[in-house]
Amino acid sequence: MATIFYARVSTVDQNIEHQQAQAEAAGFKIDRVVADHGVSGVSTLFAERPNGKRLFDMLRQGDTLLVRWVDRLGRNYSDVRDTIQEFMRRGVVVRTVINGLTFDGATKDPMQQAVRDALIGFLAATAQANAEAIKEAQRGGIALAKAKDGETKYRGRKPSFTRAQFIAVRDMIAQSAGIGEIAKITGISRQTIYRIKNDPVAAEAALLNWAG
Repeated sequence: MATIFYARVSTVDQNIEHQQAQAEAAGFKIDRVVADHGVSGVSTLFAERPNGKRLFDMLRQGDTLLVRWVDRLGRNYSDVRDTIQEFMRRGVVVRTVINGLTFDGATKDPMQQAVRDALIGFLAATAQANAEAIKEAQRGGIALAKAKDGETKYRGRKPSFTRAQFIAVRDMIAQSAGIGEIAKITGISRQTIYRIKNDPVAAEAALLNWAG
């Protein structure tokens, strides 16, 4: 029985190696890594991705599909829910690195099934809600950067974080990771993380003002 780690990155600022290292640091033994590059979790369904589609053929009953979090499967409620349910129907166990969640179809107890399915639905809805919040922050950041550009050429203080770090902080905050854990993984200060958490629009605008 194999454990296949699936990673999805939608931009060049995201890093598959980082996702894999985080999984291995959490104690997971990975037999194979499968990844989709440049794929949006919002607009591209899991079964329509080149390697997402392959996983339905690769994974067998008793195998484990490991992902950093459910948002790697997608950021659409129905897609995430249906994907996890389909893997469970095939006897594949789905596990997450963050929060250490395990989903399988082994239980026949209706109460346990109801609790499991409710949790899957909640996480799928959270993945979509987080995606919508990120888009809103991006739109706000772009608008703020344009407004400041129209007023003055002064760009303010250069951000103490890169876009890759910003993305990592934003995603881990969405997954309820602790500030100390985020600081350890990203290498940026707790104060900076709090600033990003409290005002993601301003953080986005600062990155845009200093782009290039």
